[in-house]
Amino acid sequence: MGKLTGKTVIVTGGGGGIGGATCHRFAAEGAKVAIFDLSIDAATKVREAIRAVGGTAEAIRCDITNRAEVDAAVAETESRLGPIDVLVNNAGWDVFRPFVKTEPSQWDKLIAINLTGALHMHHAVLPGMAARRSGRIVNIASDAARVGSSGEAVYAACKGGLVSFSKTIAREHARHGITVNVVCPGPTDTALFAEYKEGAGNPEKLMEAFQRSIPLGRIGQPDDLPGAVVFFASDDAGYITGQVLSVSGGLTMAG
Repeated sequence: MGKLTGKTVIVTGGGGGIGGATCHRFAAEGAKVAIFDLSIDAATKVREAIRAVGGTAEAIRCDITNRAEVDAAVAETESRLGPIDVLVNNAGWDVFRPFVKTEPSQWDKLIAINLTGALHMHHAVLPGMAARRSGRIVNIASDAARVGSSGEAVYAACKGGLVSFSKTIAREHARHGITVNVVCPGPTDTALFAEYKEGAGNPEKLMEAFQRSIPLGRIGQPDDLPGAVVFFASDDAGYITGQVLSVSGGLTMAG
């Protein structure tokens, strides 16, 4: 029996690097996983890999910036897998350039994906969790929210907003037995990080600089994140809410 046997879990951005690794870990812990992703092909690939080892998963296309799609995807999840026990808001997107070189249209997209999309997801699942007086929400932010990150001003603002929002929702819904916590990845070897390296102009030099600055001596891998996410979603974290945990190899040691 896994820690989350029989629980229904939604992971947004579940077809990506961190999202896919998180879906696999939840399935290994016995959960029924709804893989939400804008790319149904990416979600389906993760679903098939989970099913191949005996896990339970559904691939559901969802644009989290579209509230109607969010409501439909949540309803589909409950129809296929049952009421939502755990929500993991993982989907994200970034533009890597100095703020003065960005455009308002990029701000709109960054805010829609990294902040408003998470608000849609909370708004869709919280009423059911509150009615059942049980639920776990884990929001994936970023260490950029805690200490800033050059070239990621609007992204950092969105993730900082998500941290503050999470703490407020944790207070509002504690009486309903719902916990809300945040995991902040540091630099992690994903497709998004690959774009960041390319935008820097000298990827090899950037990697060397990160490796020197990270106490554990390496860039994070997607599999480094799910343990913290699953912990917050489990009964082991039943008395923990409104907290922020960095998973960064020690790069960020915020109090």
